[in-house]
Amino acid sequence: MKLRFLSLFALAAAAGALNFLTGCTTETSVGGSSRAYNPVAYKPHNPNAVRVKVSLSTQQVYVMEGTKPLLVAATNVGVPGHTTPKGNFTITRKERDKRSGTYGFYRSGGVVTPAENGHGHGEYIGYPMAFWCEFEPQFGFHQGYVWPVPRSHGCLRLHKAVAPKFFALVHVGTPVSIAQTQPEDATIGANVQRPTDYNDPDPAPSYMASSAVFQSPPGGGLTPY
Repeated sequence: MKLRFLSLFALAAAAGALNFLTGCTTETSVGGSSRAYNPVAYKPHNPNAVRVKVSLSTQQVYVMEGTKPLLVAATNVGVPGHTTPKGNFTITRKERDKRSGTYGFYRSGGVVTPAENGHGHGEYIGYPMAFWCEFEPQFGFHQGYVWPVPRSHGCLRLHKAVAPKFFALVHVGTPVSIAQTQPEDATIGANVQRPTDYNDPDPAPSYMASSAVFQSPPGGGLTPY
């Protein structure tokens, strides 16, 4: 699948560092300044009654069971010109260990170098987009840095402490409503905490190209009501 990305894919080989500020890439923070950002997620009584609401104006996602909030968390939406689609959708596909088919790395002779697919030498390994939940072709929820301003190329990023919980709450067929505002913005969304680790650098390319990047963080389960 060809995924939509911003074209700010920095190849910082000279600096020996990597800081992807792209739209649908998953910017995974290891350690860093997460400051215990870890919203609670409640296990639904009826998984088939779970609904997802996204507010574009507040960049917040509400996972609901009827009027009961199961998970309320910050998200990142698309930038102007590459906006997140509005409307009513359903989750059509889930893939826990997804990698990008467009941006990633080439591994050759033990050296891992960031590059676009088709523009390197050796084995291509896509950039990790863990806990992918697709709701429209080329658009989905996935793990990534969550900035205080729109930052993606249309996908909906979820913090590393949120993405595994969201993945556990939704299933193929779960309804998703994306609108400029949601009624919950003025109630349960009024004081939603946002993560502060959005500007942390990416780990080394060798780590990002390894299977270790898909390990779930501790505390990623659902809490019984």
